[in-house]
Amino acid sequence: MVQTLRPEPRPSRHVPWSIVGIAAALGVLSLLFVLAERVVQGDTFAFDRRLLLALRGIDGAPIGSERFTSMVRDVTALGSTTVLTLVVAFVALLLASAGRWRTGALVALACASGSWGNVLFKQAVARTRPDLVPHLMAETSNSFPSGHAANSAIVYLTLATLAWPLLRQPAARAFAIAAAAMLVVAIGMSRVYLGVHWPSDVLAGWLFGSLWAIGWWRIELRMLGGRWGLGARQAAG
Repeated sequence: MVQTLRPEPRPSRHVPWSIVGIAAALGVLSLLFVLAERVVQGDTFAFDRRLLLALRGIDGAPIGSERFTSMVRDVTALGSTTVLTLVVAFVALLLASAGRWRTGALVALACASGSWGNVLFKQAVARTRPDLVPHLMAETSNSFPSGHAANSAIVYLTLATLAWPLLRQPAARAFAIAAAAMLVVAIGMSRVYLGVHWPSDVLAGWLFGSLWAIGWWRIELRMLGGRWGLGARQAAG
């Protein structure tokens, strides 16, 4: 009896995004702890000094005008504890008033726990503020990682992912993520310009905050995915 040969199965082109995501998260986490370990050991980074000095003139004054420096202070205020707390509180209350109290509680918990985690991280590393250039605003807490960079990433990226299921067009989703990312980058850069953080502080803050926001986004998808999907369909209809 002649047996017909079955065609060989084609290799799957499906990308295992869960594995890719885990690998990326582990990579970011490893880089973050390498930076922290070097700081604890007292190592310095060449790019820290170069970037700080590149933003100052010979006399130590900022390279920008007084008006530009004032604008930078306005930008850095968008990552302050006061502003971020108000933003999170308003969003959480808005979600609760719309009947999405679980989502509002998740947002508040994600942002508050991220802020506390960053404070503990700061205390563990205990890096002092840079003294290479004069500070353009008063700061007294530890330096690594930057609280403005970390907390702004946690809050604004969390809000962008929160809006993701409500935005139908890919362009609108891309804009929400890009706008949040640009705001986070601007806040972090303002800290270096003002001389109150080493660039490596800001980099660590971005890594910590982004990883925290993405982790809580995954938790949100697992816990509220069905509710968000229904809400998005109702909004679309």
